[in-house]
Amino acid sequence: MQAYIRSLADRHRTEASDRHLAFYLTFVAGAANAGGFMAVQQYTSHMSGMVSSMADNLVLGNVGLFLGGVFALLAFIFGAATSAILINWAKRRDLHSQYALPLAFEAVAMAAFGLSGLLDGVLTAVTVALLCFIMGLQNAMITKLSGARIRTTHVTGLVTDVGIEIGKLFYRNSPAVLGRPPVMADRDKLGLLSTLISLFFIGGICGAVLFKTFGIPAAMVLALPLMLFAAFPLVSDLQSIRQRWT
Repeated sequence: MQAYIRSLADRHRTEASDRHLAFYLTFVAGAANAGGFMAVQQYTSHMSGMVSSMADNLVLGNVGLFLGGVFALLAFIFGAATSAILINWAKRRDLHSQYALPLAFEAVAMAAFGLSGLLDGVLTAVTVALLCFIMGLQNAMITKLSGARIRTTHVTGLVTDVGIEIGKLFYRNSPAVLGRPPVMADRDKLGLLSTLISLFFIGGICGAVLFKTFGIPAAMVLALPLMLFAAFPLVSDLQSIRQRWT
């Protein structure tokens, strides 16, 4: 079990470790997105709706809501940029925690979101921005480690790719078309995409139940597995640093 958990966020990647980490993160993203909506009435995993909302609010003269949207969009970008900085910094130093670092950041940010539920007077805009930062951080991390093959928060893209593969699956290759390769569906990819969409949905159900029952502090439950996945590579790097200094 320890070796399996270590493999999820270690620098040595395999197809299986990429997929399994994506499965866990997609579940967490679905839970955080649905739970966040129950907490602040705002979905934060996709920026398409956020940008459209900004345009609407600007035209309607809701300057405060427009600026809140800008703040949230910048937070998502900052989260993705932070992930890229951490991964590239660790890669250049050949650390085990190349992907564990952004995962640990996500865990800390998720815990901070949970703790904000115990405090009075925390602005909704700040909470939304924190959730957007988490989503950007996570999406950039899984995008980099999978070579842009997998995304965990962009369900629109996942559903689009499912539709493409279904179209290929039902396409009738005519024998009259010579010299052209047949259209073939990638069944493995279709299964992966369908699993990710299902896990986002299941995560949303679990997140809604958790946040409905316990409120915003339920986010701390989501932070625990993230920190667990990040812990082993981080400990390995700390041990290596300690050995250099002794």
